[in-house]
Amino acid sequence: MPGEANTLITGRLAREARSRNGVSRVRSRVAGGRGAAAGARDDGRMPPAPDVYLHGHHDSVLRSHQWRTAENSAGYLLARLPATARVLDVGCGPGTITADLSARVPGGRVVGVDRAGDVLALARREAARQGRRNAAFGAADVYRLPFGDGAFDVVHAHQVLQHLTDPAGALAEMRRVCRAGGLVAARDSDYGGMFWFPGDPELEEWRDLYRRVARALGGEPDAGRRMLSWARVAGFAAVEASGSAWCYTGPADRAWWGGLWAQRLTESPFGDRAVEHGLATRADLRRLADAWLRWAAGDDGWFLIPHGEILCRVQA
Repeated sequence: MPGEANTLITGRLAREARSRNGVSRVRSRVAGGRGAAAGARDDGRMPPAPDVYLHGHHDSVLRSHQWRTAENSAGYLLARLPATARVLDVGCGPGTITADLSARVPGGRVVGVDRAGDVLALARREAARQGRRNAAFGAADVYRLPFGDGAFDVVHAHQVLQHLTDPAGALAEMRRVCRAGGLVAARDSDYGGMFWFPGDPELEEWRDLYRRVARALGGEPDAGRRMLSWARVAGFAAVEASGSAWCYTGPADRAWWGGLWAQRLTESPFGDRAVEHGLATRADLRRLADAWLRWAAGDDGWFLIPHGEILCRVQA
């Protein structure tokens, strides 16, 4: 339930996490970095102001997130996922990838965490719908994860690093809670590498606006190309970097993707933040939304989103 969002793992799930998988003790009120598990990092400093998630959780955003699966969003990891793995899914959102991962580790356990407590109710509902009894969810800050050192075999994050002011710092914290020999896996899109057909100057304007808003909030929209570099800055010596893409074309895909972006521009927190930072007017946002609908209506419409991926081996 939403009221339980500030407790990382509650009741039976907490006991099972401690006894079956060695996940360290957790305390309530971990969101925003307050309260940490035994062994979690505590450097005595006040936690920094939280990063701002550009998109928010408007319905147009959640519909996109709920389309994601382990196969279409974490394919680079799946062959490396033992059936008994203890997995942490950072920035789990509505939990569709998390639930899929739990199905692939029937002898293990998956914990999904997100800083936004309201979205965790959807994640719990999705896991229950799929009957994933080895999945648990709770609120946490990626910079101060409430777990002991080496608590997990695999730590995963999808579309998270691009929204952070310190992606290398987040990777270092993910490494801390991953055991020696385990894997830290991350995948992020790259807005500068997106391309589409037919060309449209207003879609170019949309991309430019997105990148400016993201950077105004401290994020990096061209994250995909930087994944390997961030991993190296975080101290990983053994990194496998790769890439993959999503492609939207055909009437159903175009209507879905174009419609989502038209709504994000005019109804979601993205548009609000563009206006608040003086980067667009409401009239600009409506005009760019129309460009997305125009693209969606064209029979020749095609849109590709490239992603950078990293598999980082944790060394002793």
